[in-house]
Amino acid sequence: MPPELGPPPCLHHAATATAGWLDAGRLPALDDAEGAALPSALPPVVDAHVHLFPDPLFDAIWRWFEAYGWPVRYRLHAPQVIRFLLDRGVRHLVALHYAHKPGIARGMNAWMAALVREEPRVTATATVLPGEPGAAAILGDAFAAGLRGVKLHCHVQCFAPDDPRMTEIYDACVAHDQPLVMHAGRQPASPAYRCDPLELCGAPRIEAVLRGWPRLRLCVPHLGGDEFDAYFALMERYDSLWLDTTMVMSDYFGGVASQDRFLEARPERVMYGTDFPNLPYAWDREIVRVARRHPEERLAQVLCGTANAFYGLGLAE
Repeated sequence: MPPELGPPPCLHHAATATAGWLDAGRLPALDDAEGAALPSALPPVVDAHVHLFPDPLFDAIWRWFEAYGWPVRYRLHAPQVIRFLLDRGVRHLVALHYAHKPGIARGMNAWMAALVREEPRVTATATVLPGEPGAAAILGDAFAAGLRGVKLHCHVQCFAPDDPRMTEIYDACVAHDQPLVMHAGRQPASPAYRCDPLELCGAPRIEAVLRGWPRLRLCVPHLGGDEFDAYFALMERYDSLWLDTTMVMSDYFGGVASQDRFLEARPERVMYGTDFPNLPYAWDREIVRVARRHPEERLAQVLCGTANAFYGLGLAE
């Protein structure tokens, strides 16, 4: 059994907190040009961070972004999202979603499983709300329905990675050999959340999970933003930790954008993702910038190979 996790959220690590990226309100949209398709010279591309939600949830998320985050450029509902990316040359998508309140995860998982059942180029994850009754059973049923892996979001679901409520979920992922994608980086923090991500999140909390569940395959999106040095050290230390590039290498967040060292040091631990469709800029902005700065062999790993291994997609290299 893993060691008992730490105190409840917000009781430690607060000394490391910095300003939230959204403290001053929403960020601007960029009127940048978009490509009609992925560049033909690129290796095969897996977008490992695509959001799919039922229409009412997508509409609510976009209202939140419009008020507190950034204007969403691509207000496409789930079937349109899938078609948009596949038609532009993305080889495979990993679809993520998260339940923001108790009692809805089972229905969301059933919706997601039905949505992607006839599209082999989409791998869809399950979700659950940490602490809700029967969390392990909800995940077990989702995996039986064909969902692969779990997506959680500390900011939205208001939990800390080392919250004792997470034990059941970590144990379920290990028991079913399913990976976990958890937005556990502190940013983009906003006062509009119901809880404070700067207190809930922090690299020391993730290290506690990595120590307690060494067989858990864990991906932290956005390169762990904004604790880049800490997550770089964790990536070097723990082979059970993966990261994704989502939005951080798009040059949208200014000085935090260029983190080429992650790709140079451990390309087999970093996977490409976009956050599509919830973007304030062109759908291909990040991949164009990444492709300019890295050789083909490294790109092949980051754009496809890492996600292929993490999720067990079975894609031919």
